[in-house]
Amino acid sequence: MSRAAKADIEILINGKEDLRTKMMMVWESVCKAVKANESMGPIVIKLGRQKRNNGQNARLWATLTDVATQLEWYGEKLSQEDWKHVFTAALKKQKAVPGIDGGFVVLATHTSRMNKTEFSELLELIYAFGSERGVRWSDPVLKYYEEMGLGLVA
Repeated sequence: MSRAAKADIEILINGKEDLRTKMMMVWESVCKAVKANESMGPIVIKLGRQKRNNGQNARLWATLTDVATQLEWYGEKLSQEDWKHVFTAALKKQKAVPGIDGGFVVLATHTSRMNKTEFSELLELIYAFGSERGVRWSDPVLKYYEEMGLGLVA
């Protein structure tokens, strides 16, 4: 089985100057996949924006941990996952609907579906919220903001 048949292939196009070369790579990859094994079914080509990287993911969880361990929300301690839902709902202006058996359900956007820009906006929202409330940021979070040139003081 060829590489194309085993795994997804990701080809990044960085702009117009890169387009012709990368489209040739796409064409060649599709041709190889079709030739390698037509019995595996059709080939799917997806077009989208690059998702977050591992560094952004690590910063998200470090930031959420800082908020979760230091703040209460309406008298309750929330988990990192709970805070992630709160911030994502705020960023995306999501709505809540009544649940089947009472309570409410937030119609959420998952962070895994966010592109890099949206993910950066989420990190900035969390940082701004926490900073306004006196959160002392841990080393991974501080390192990220120093890299961005924001020069924070813990």
